[in-house]
Amino acid sequence: MRVLTWHVHGTYLYYLAHAPHEFVVPVKAGRPEGYGGRAPGFPWPDNLREVPADAVRGLQFDAVLFQSRRNYTIDQYELLSEEQRRLPRIYLEHDPPREHPTDTRHVVDDPAVLLVHVTEFNRLMWDSGRTPTTVIEHGVVVPEEARYSGHLARGIVVVNGLARRGRRLGLDLFTTAKQQVPLDLAGMQSSDLGGLGEIGHSDLHGRMAAYRFFFNPIRYTSLGLAVCEAMTIGLPIIGLATTEMAVAIENGVTGFVDTSIDRLIDRMRALLADIELARELGAGARRAAAERFDIRRFARDWDRVITRAAGRRTAGPPAIAVSTGGTA
Repeated sequence: MRVLTWHVHGTYLYYLAHAPHEFVVPVKAGRPEGYGGRAPGFPWPDNLREVPADAVRGLQFDAVLFQSRRNYTIDQYELLSEEQRRLPRIYLEHDPPREHPTDTRHVVDDPAVLLVHVTEFNRLMWDSGRTPTTVIEHGVVVPEEARYSGHLARGIVVVNGLARRGRRLGLDLFTTAKQQVPLDLAGMQSSDLGGLGEIGHSDLHGRMAAYRFFFNPIRYTSLGLAVCEAMTIGLPIIGLATTEMAVAIENGVTGFVDTSIDRLIDRMRALLADIELARELGAGARRAAAERFDIRRFARDWDRVITRAAGRRTAGPPAIAVSTGGTA
């Protein structure tokens, strides 16, 4: 199938392209937000290709995959013909609701669109109205050589734009923890906080493997792909018992989650003092990631969603079962 989509989250787009379909992303001069195409830092596969945004109307597609409110409310009307706007449509929702955690209506209210959530928590919190929903949990892959050593007695945090994104992403919690335990921050604009700066996706995993633990300070957002990647490498995870993190991490098995930053800092100190404990938890995290975040399962789930959606040519709800458990 040929699917039109946008570059909204680069790492997710890279993993999405592991599904066995052709993904076409529009680009514009200067590569503004949503039109970044095959951005540097990723080993993009051949089945993800760029086209000029003004050429989209002249192309044939089997489905349209929206990934943001702007895609749905603005971009489709600027880029697509009336006929293309009648194609099978999928909306990938990356985040939980921002305006109100439980009473926010999703921008899509259409029984002919399939709304795909990336976690069960997100689906639980959104009011999706008439729109059918399913869940496709993350799938990740890391280089074979990126395997946990933990020899560096420090924690690693990976968050983009933490300085400007504030409390929701846990800026205050990161600052508090960093004052008491050694932590390094990686990600876009992380140098603003004295961090390591942006590290390319191809190099990040090898760098992460040396750290004793991975700390996720985020209060309220979706389950970060960096968490899933860290588990796959074999790092023990320290984070908040909020959102999907509360069920993604099992205390004493794959790491520790809590709602108290003080107790989490105590857990960090314990891992810094006991590398064998860190290795034990890291091995548990790697086993859990292999079961839950396998890239082959992720690709199969997207294959089913795209194939079934693209095979539906008439109005009405898509012929796909609503998920009850993490697969489509």
